[in-house]
Amino acid sequence: MFIPTTPAEVRRLGWDSLDVILVSGDTYTDNSYNGSAVIGHWLIDHGFRVGMIAQPRLDSDEDILRLGHPELFWSVSAGCVDSMVANYTPTNRRRKDDDFTPGGVNDRRPDRACIAYTNLIKKHSKGRLVVLGGIEASLRRVAHYDAWSDSVRRSVLPDSKADVLVYGMGELANLQLATCIRDGRDWREVRGICYMSSEVPEGSIELPSYEECSTDRDAFRRMFVTFQENSDLITACTMVQAHGNRYLVHNIPQRNLTSDELDSVYESEYENSVHPYYARQGEVRAMSTVRNSITTHRGCYGGCSFCAIAVHQGRTVVSSSEESILREVRILASSAGFNGTIQDVGGPTANMYGIECERKLREGCCPDRRCLGDEPCNGLKIDHSGQIRLLRKIRSVPGVKHVFVNSGIRYDMILSDRENGSRYCDEVVAHHVSGQMKIAPEHSSTKVLRIMGKPSSDKLLQFKSMFEDSNARCGKRQFLTYYFIAAHPGCTDDDMRDLSRFCHVNLRTNPEQVQVFTPTPSTVSTMMYHTGMDVRGSPVFSEHSIQAKQRQKDILVPRVEHPQCGARPSGKRNGKMGYANRRRDGKGR
Repeated sequence: MFIPTTPAEVRRLGWDSLDVILVSGDTYTDNSYNGSAVIGHWLIDHGFRVGMIAQPRLDSDEDILRLGHPELFWSVSAGCVDSMVANYTPTNRRRKDDDFTPGGVNDRRPDRACIAYTNLIKKHSKGRLVVLGGIEASLRRVAHYDAWSDSVRRSVLPDSKADVLVYGMGELANLQLATCIRDGRDWREVRGICYMSSEVPEGSIELPSYEECSTDRDAFRRMFVTFQENSDLITACTMVQAHGNRYLVHNIPQRNLTSDELDSVYESEYENSVHPYYARQGEVRAMSTVRNSITTHRGCYGGCSFCAIAVHQGRTVVSSSEESILREVRILASSAGFNGTIQDVGGPTANMYGIECERKLREGCCPDRRCLGDEPCNGLKIDHSGQIRLLRKIRSVPGVKHVFVNSGIRYDMILSDRENGSRYCDEVVAHHVSGQMKIAPEHSSTKVLRIMGKPSSDKLLQFKSMFEDSNARCGKRQFLTYYFIAAHPGCTDDDMRDLSRFCHVNLRTNPEQVQVFTPTPSTVSTMMYHTGMDVRGSPVFSEHSIQAKQRQKDILVPRVEHPQCGARPSGKRNGKMGYANRRRDGKGR
């Protein structure tokens, strides 16, 4: 079932009005990779009437009022990617392409989409609540460094003048908000939301104010550390942050969905296609990536300093049941047009499926250690046997010819699984790799990797040897594709030269997948980039010049001079569908 996007569809459902209208910076693809579609189906499945407006025009009320005014609230999302990441490259050039827009031309998603869409709604639909959600709202929910303006910006909630902000995976918070508003009850106690207030709630922790953070880099660092320490759903306290004479109230995180609830999210009645209203406007390239893919879990405890997944999806992995995944595979395999190939089975990190720390589930994340880092914690019982069993069952479903694992794989977890790691590697090499396995070592420098929160290069070489042994045992000739980051905090030109030598001597490769570091809001790396300090206050070098950032990348991927076009990269340019999208919000909501 498509969520209605025209008045005629609303009437066909027998509805005389809508409770919630979703507004998205992406076009409307009806699948579980589209966060707005997930929230819409979830609310419909719980008895609410929901409509969808995708990429509305800003110069008139024609699009935004197409479905009238909602009875409860507008729900605004910038889309699966922060709009500034979607619209600009790491070197601040305007992107020409957008895979989430019909026709592929980047001409429909406004900069700072949460603000733009809220202003549009407030202009034409006065008196209705506006609720922000999605990854842009999550990452910008407190005072944050914004690389595109090179400044500390206020929370997007007062910046947009919206009424509520839902952060994280928003199913439960949106359902509770809708229920409270419908029943006339106070919604300010709902977990997983932010709102503005003139009063400080009792028992809350006060962060350094926006005004302090915007002028004092150490205050920004201290604010970020406290914000990060209160991001766990078990141990967090309510936080407040002054913005002028008002306070941003940051309620404690919402609980995670249970496995049964996650099953119901992914087994909702998605059409797995672009809504016809938008399909006629042109091809949506993102559908080719997700149409024949299966999400097995959400959340990530990898602890990579530069990654926004934990800020949005959380550091606890919640997995769908094996039975639910297999039901989804059977539906996909019997659908019209299925070609027999499942392009991806995974999540933010493919091989975290079914693996979580029991102590963390009881007591919350450890304040003094990471789950992975250079060495996985002994408390994390890494066992790939469940994933091996799941992949074998998926391969046995009638109509399925090929099953690939294209989500990122943590090779340090494979190495740490002494009982089943080698078997898992053999299984993936034999059946689930289409010529190349993608992994993300990011760098080779011990110093830079420590700042990134990534395992050492020794682990990479160990896995390379394991992968080659698996190829020999399985009679395959497959290759590893490596993702690297240039100009990350702590990285110098000399570090990039060392990485270049490492690639040529140790990996025997000419790297192509190289991305200049993007300072996305509210990550540890972005805090270091802005303040020049790590979380403890020790100095960290960061390259800020666009030309110098490009130079670092060019050390690893030299550009070739073309007589007519000037300098071009000799390797493939990864662009938006590279670093931003290989960890895309499309794996979650």
